Formats: sequence, structure tokens, C-alpha cells
Amino acid sequence: MKKLRIFSLLLVLTLLLVSCSGGGNGESTAPAGSGGTEPPETDATEPPIENTALQVMEELNGALTPSGLDDKYRSFYEIFVYSFYDSDGDGVGDLRGVIEKLDYINDGDPNTDTDLGATGIWLMPVNPSTTYHKYDVTDYMDIDPEYGTLDDFKALLEACHERGVRVITDLVMNHTSSQHPWFTRAVEYLKTLEPGAEPDLSVCPYVDYYNFSRERKTATSYEVPGTGWYYDAPFWSEMPDLNLSSEAVRGELAAIADYWLDMGVDGFRLDGAKEYYSGDPESNIAFLSWFNSVVKEKNPDAYIVAEVWNDLNTYAEYYKSGIDSLFNFSFGDTGGTIAKVVKGSSPASAYGAAIENAQTAFAAASETYIDAPFYTNHDMGRSAGYYPGDYTENQVKMALALNLTMSGASFTYYGEELGMKGAGKDENKRAPMYWSEDPDAPGMTDGPKDMGNVAMIFESEERQAEDGNSILNFAIQAIKIRNSIPAVSHGVADMAEDLSTDTVCVLTKTFGDDSVTLVYNISPEPQTVDVSGLGLTAITAALVTTAEAPALDDGELTLPMYSVAVLTA
Repeated sequence: MKKLRIFSLLLVLTLLLVSCSGGGNGESTAPAGSGGTEPPETDATEPPIENTALQVMEELNGALTPSGLDDKYRSFYEIFVYSFYDSDGDGVGDLRGVIEKLDYINDGDPNTDTDLGATGIWLMPVNPSTTYHKYDVTDYMDIDPEYGTLDDFKALLEACHERGVRVITDLVMNHTSSQHPWFTRAVEYLKTLEPGAEPDLSVCPYVDYYNFSRERKTATSYEVPGTGWYYDAPFWSEMPDLNLSSEAVRGELAAIADYWLDMGVDGFRLDGAKEYYSGDPESNIAFLSWFNSVVKEKNPDAYIVAEVWNDLNTYAEYYKSGIDSLFNFSFGDTGGTIAKVVKGSSPASAYGAAIENAQTAFAAASETYIDAPFYTNHDMGRSAGYYPGDYTENQVKMALALNLTMSGASFTYYGEELGMKGAGKDENKRAPMYWSEDPDAPGMTDGPKDMGNVAMIFESEERQAEDGNSILNFAIQAIKIRNSIPAVSHGVADMAEDLSTDTVCVLTKTFGDDSVTLVYNISPEPQTVDVSGLGLTAITAALVTTAEAPALDDGELTLPMYSVAVLTA
């Protein structure tokens, strides 16, 4: 036992001498096979440089340039002016604020990747109104004073057009405010009538502008106080429905469209189009056809997109009206195709199948349809609340990718590119744009007065702009891809069913003579796909949610978690 202890002590001493000697000159001994080269000196105070998702995407997407196509297949950005950016410090966003932030939306320089790259803006209602949301219009030919002036609006149009950005505005034709002069004059006149007397339209034509009746026809009919007359207002008692069958009303609406088109507006988003004649799709379609003709006779390049919140087969029929686009509701919201696929409650292949189904339905109604894919809007809870768990940020990014790589005119709701939160009552869904974590920072708005406490889970724009792993920089790269590769934004999709699975979707999109294949890994694990049968030879672009890059080796594509690769032959 004593000899064993002595031997152990000698062994320890020998090892210590070897590790410390370094050749007797204080320098470390080079490892075998190094050729005697010493390791570089490092500064222990500096953290190691880590790769980011943005670096990976920039390496793959760096050669992309804008396609130069100038048509209606645009990347739209939906703005609620009230909550966007406050230029004058009153707590309410305004048009001058939008102008100040145009460099964020599109700086006009195609060579930069610091702006979103949006090529279109949808402004929610900007007309004078009694409410914060301004969907009850009191004057169709002016700007709400909270937002600024007509000169401000003209300045915004000019600044956008200089950058190649088109602007569409919300046009609310289903109803007006109860404070609109058309309605107040009609009500004043009805109050002067003797019991049983019929209105004389030559005395007050505005009675025919609304749906007045001596009977309360529905639960959403409201009495004109003390008259025995009722009016229809399904949305709210202070939003009386217009009589869209009235030639006089149609004349007014045509004049309103002409007014804004003459000013330079590039088109309209039509609110509540399925309620023009509630429960009567054929009449709705006929009215849209009339309005489309009015607008296109004035400006054939004007863009019209309508809201018909219903199932796909129903709103597909509305393409028979000839309007350009209808919002594709089947892909949006927490129960839509995108969210279900990202959450894993539907297989990845369901995304491709849904796209093919929509194409077929829309093409049957119109040869000139332009899909309007979107993911969330001002009436829906924000997407950051859809995905609880360990992969929330990856899933928020992936959902943006699924929306922004769909063909058509895409729409992104302000703040979705940051992963903003907001659910429950409507005011919460329209919270202040999260420019800064300091609520008193320049430009920050107060938001709607009845908004609850909306706590964000991701960082503000000013921080995300500097973060190579941020949702913002991911969104910028996604829009860059759709703006640069026409087959992505314009192409007809064909799913490779034999390659698409629960976690992977493979779509080939063709536009003219060009085609690309998009492979989506909609899962938290890397996936390998044999694409050799598609004749693909190169990864042209990619979207990744981590700092790992996709790889194509002899027809075998390896995709990191929650990522997209764009491949060409």
C-alpha cells in the first residue's frame, strides 16, 4: 500500500511538471499536428461573435434585386393612423406621422434592407368621424382633424408615389354616421311630417338615402324619436345603413370615388361588402360590379380589394363582380389555415392543398383575379398570442413567411412584423405601434381611450432593428423575396403531394417561363427532403428562424427548424 501511494505521488508530480513546462520558456506547447502554430491571442473581455439568422439570410438573399414589375401584385402595409405615429405630441397618430415613418415602410432605395420594403399602403378610414376607429363617416370628402388636413394627405400621397408606393384608402359605403348631414337632414324632415303623411323626395331627397320604414322590421331597426319612423342600422344604432339601390346614393358614391382618384389615391379597400344587401350575395356582387366599372372607367390601374368575411366558396363568387381582389379569410386569424398549420393542428401539406383549392375556386369566377392573402387585421387578435410554448418566436416568423410567400397582393397589419400583442376587445387589437419601450418617446401614441393593458412579449422596433435574430429582420427578408422573385408573388402553385408531409410542404410556383420551388419546414426539428426528382440545383433564397442555413447536396435538401428554401433548376 505504501509503495502504491509513493507511485501515485510521483505520477501526479510528473504530470504537473509536463503541463507547466511548455518547453522551458513559458510558452504553451503546440498540439500535435499543428505545425507549431500558436493559437491567436483573444481578448477575454469580448464575447465571441455569434452568427445570426439575418447573416444567414443575407448570404443567401444578398443577390436579390427588386423585379421592377409595376402592377397590382404588391406588398401592402395596413396602417391604423390613430395608433401609428404622433407627429405633434397630442397622443393621436396623424398623417404627418405616417410621412415621418415612410423610411421605415419604404425608404425609396431598393439597395437597402433596413426598411420593410412595402410597395403599398392601406390606410384605415381617414375621413371625419365621431369615433376613434372612424368607420362612421360624417364627411366623405375631407380628412378627420385628428389626423390632419387635406394638404397633409396630399403630401403623403406625393411622398409615397416618389418612392413607388401606392396608397389605397378605406371606403365605407355600407353605412354613414348618424351625424352625417344626409342622415340629420332626413331625420329633421321626417320629424316635420304629419302622422300618416308620405315623404316628398323633391323636398328632402335624403330620406331615400337610407332605409326608412314605418315598421320595425328587425332587431337592428331603430326609431327616429317621436316620429313612428324606423331606420336600419345592423352595425350600431349610430351607423345607419345606406340605401344602395338609390340612384342618388350611387351618384354620391361615384362622385366620392372620383374626388379621391383625382387627388391621386390608387384605389380603395371596401369595408363590409357582404352587408351591402345583407343575406343577398347576388345583389352585393351586382353592386360591386357597378362600383368597379365606375372606378376603372376613371382609372383602369386603380386597385380594389373588398372585405367579404365569409367562407372561401362564398367570397370566391364575389370575383364575378370583376373587382381585383378579395381578402382571403380562410388563411387568416387564429382558426385559419396558416395558424393551424403552424400550430401543428393541421399537417404542413394542408397549406399547399388550401392554396390549390383557393386558386381553383377564384379562377372559376374570374380569369383576372388577384388573391389578397393576409394573416391578421384590425378585427382579429394579434398572432403573437396564437402560439404559447417554447417556439413562439419561431412560429410567429413562420406564419409571416407563409403569408408573405403566397401569390397575390399581400397584406401585413402594422406591428405584426414586430410580433406585437393585442386581443380581446377591438381597442386592444389597435394598440400603439411599438416604436419604443418608452411610452413617452417621440412619436409614441396613447392608443384608443378604452384600450386595456396590452403587454408586449417581444422587443420594440428600435431594438429589433439592431437584432439579427428579430422578427422584424425576418419580415424584411420575406418581403424582399416576394418583391424580387415574380414567381413567388405572381405564380400559380402546384403542390408536390408525394413530398409534402405533416411537417414539410413543397410548392412549385410558375409565372410565365419562370418557376421556383418553395420548400417549407413547418416544425421544430430539421427535415430532409429528396428533391432530386424535381431537377433542382440551387438554393436561390431562404428564410430561417435560427442561425442555421439550409443545404442542398446531390438532390437532398436539409432544412433547419421552421424555415423556407426557394430553389431553382
